[in-house]
Amino acid sequence: MDIKEILKIVKESNLFKANPWHGVELWCDKNKNIINVYIEIVPSNRVKYEMDKKTGYLKVDRPQKYSNIIPSLYGFIPQTYSKEMSAEVAEKALGRKNFVGDNDPIDICVLTDRTIVQSDFLLEAIPIGGLRMIDNGEVDDKIIAVLKDDATYGDFKDIKDVPVKLLDGLKHYFQTYKEIPGESNAAPKVEIAEIYGFNEALEVINAGERDYLKYFRC
Repeated sequence: MDIKEILKIVKESNLFKANPWHGVELWCDKNKNIINVYIEIVPSNRVKYEMDKKTGYLKVDRPQKYSNIIPSLYGFIPQTYSKEMSAEVAEKALGRKNFVGDNDPIDICVLTDRTIVQSDFLLEAIPIGGLRMIDNGEVDDKIIAVLKDDATYGDFKDIKDVPVKLLDGLKHYFQTYKEIPGESNAAPKVEIAEIYGFNEALEVINAGERDYLKYFRC
C-alpha cells in the first residue's frame, strides 16, 4: 500500500484526533438540554492541566501549590468562547461595566459520585447553574453541571439542589487556587460575584456559543 492509499484511508476514516474545542459539538441533543464536556482535571490531580489551544492535547499548566482539591470534574464546553457577548451577560446581571471576556472556552464543573482518576476525556452533562466569577476584570464563569445519568446527582435540576457544603468547596477552590505563598495580604485576584441557577447557566452558555460563532465560524 503506497502513501496515497494510506492518506486516502486516513482522510475517509477520520483517524486524526479532533481538537476537543473545535472538533466536538456543543449540544448532544436537538432540544439543547445536554452538552458535551471535555475534562481537563479530576479531583485526584495534584497538577493543574489545561488543553493546549493549538494542538488540542492536554498539557501541564502548573503544579497545585496547596492541598485543597477541586471537588468535581473540571474542564470546558466545546465550541464556546468568552468574549464581548459573554461580558455583556455578566455586566447586565451585576449592574457593572467594563468587563471583558477571558478569551477562553466556557469553564465547567461536573458533579458525579463516580471516582474518575484519569482526565482527557469527553462526557455528557446537564447544566444546573454556575458561579459568576470575575478574575482581574475578566469574565470567567464556571458552569456547574451534573453527569448525565449519575446515580447521586443525575436528578438535580437547579443549583438549589446542590448541597451547600459542596458549593462552598467549589467557591473556596476558585477563590484560592491562584494564591501565592507569602502574599496572603494581597488584594484578591478572583471574585465570586454571585451563584446563579439553571436559566442563567443557559444564558451564559448561549452567549459563549454566539461569541464562538462570531470568531471561529466566519
